[in-house]
Amino acid sequence: MAIYFTGTGAYIPSENITNADFAAHEFLNDDGSPFPYDNATVAQKFQEITGIEARRYAAPQLLTSDIATLAAEEAIADAGCDRETLDYLIVAHNFGNVRADAIQTDILPSLATRVKHALGIKNPRCVAYDILFGCPGWVEGVIQAQAFIKAGMAKKCLVIGAETLSRVLDPHDRDSMIYSDGAGAAIVEEKPGEGGLLAHATLTYAAEEAYYLFFGPSFNKKLPQDVRFIKMYGRKIYEFAVSRVPEAMQQCLDASGVPIGEVNKVLIHQANEKMDEAIIHRFFKRYGRLAPEGVMPMSIHQLGNSSVATVPTLYHLLRKDKIKGQHIAPGNTLLFASVGAGMNINALVYREPK
Repeated sequence: MAIYFTGTGAYIPSENITNADFAAHEFLNDDGSPFPYDNATVAQKFQEITGIEARRYAAPQLLTSDIATLAAEEAIADAGCDRETLDYLIVAHNFGNVRADAIQTDILPSLATRVKHALGIKNPRCVAYDILFGCPGWVEGVIQAQAFIKAGMAKKCLVIGAETLSRVLDPHDRDSMIYSDGAGAAIVEEKPGEGGLLAHATLTYAAEEAYYLFFGPSFNKKLPQDVRFIKMYGRKIYEFAVSRVPEAMQQCLDASGVPIGEVNKVLIHQANEKMDEAIIHRFFKRYGRLAPEGVMPMSIHQLGNSSVATVPTLYHLLRKDKIKGQHIAPGNTLLFASVGAGMNINALVYREPK
């Protein structure tokens, strides 16, 4: 028996926001002072560093739980499973439901409960709960689902990552251009066969690193300073990620017993193209190798950074051959990795069924 992804789904929001759409924004430094250059230069430098050309925002009437449900419906259909047989329904997010016209998050009831309700699941033994674990939340949800299955507590789990970051952005902070909305989901199930989920690793660094990502006031000092937005220390996160994430990836791969030469794809959290490239190169360097061409599929260029949704969305697009020049074949070995608020890091090794 092995633990497989038997179905995947994703919701990619309809509103396409290009870098040019930020032309009228008043970007400020954290002390409220204006930038010394215009927004065209800001956008150019931003794209050169992050690789992001566009990102998706959810339509105003849709909440995080709504897009989570849409991704879940696709995953259930893809797996061809009876939703009433799900043992766990796990939703990873960070900010709950935030209406487009509000500043308050809503997590009562939990998003998992709302998704279960929207899916029409009547079985009370389908346990629904949320994970708040930063951007690595979906990967951690998969790790937990695997643990439930190995412990004999479950046979089939639905794990969703969903976020509407567009609702918690400071329009005066250029870092806000990174973030986007989206949802991805997968059915994690025990089936006869070999491979599947082989190993995992999870780490939390909470000494100096705990507040690298945080909620803070707008850079516009004229706005109410008790209204909070997502903020980050970008340089510190970059240095942390390129140092610590390759370590966790190596720990995970070594635990799996899979040789580095058998890793076909690395699916890494879509945070920043330059940062992800540096992580991949440092990871392969640990084995005395160069990163093979095409080993790191990317979706960030057009979808931006949708936090917990990036990895499941990327995996779904790959499974459905929707990323140009990229393909997953039966028996391929994939290494998933993510890093985010906490600061949390995780990784897992997965071998596709043959």
